[in-house]
Amino acid sequence: MSIIPIITPRQILLLLLKAGLKIIGQKGSHIRLKHPVTGKQTTVAMHAKDLSRSLITTILKQAGISIQEFLRLLGK
Repeated sequence: MSIIPIITPRQILLLLLKAGLKIIGQKGSHIRLKHPVTGKQTTVAMHAKDLSRSLITTILKQAGISIQEFLRLLGK
């Protein structure tokens, strides 16, 4: 069993903002974020369905956030 919980796009967006990423643009339902220090970028699709664990892992890798940091921000 994976330690990564399944969450909504809104939840991961709020966590990424809490981690210091800034919104740099939006096209339709896709929000682009960038870390001001590292320059790493990622995109979050704001759809109605929950995100899969593999997509959450991909978003975190693109943003440069570790699983431990993600869980700490999530409060787990």
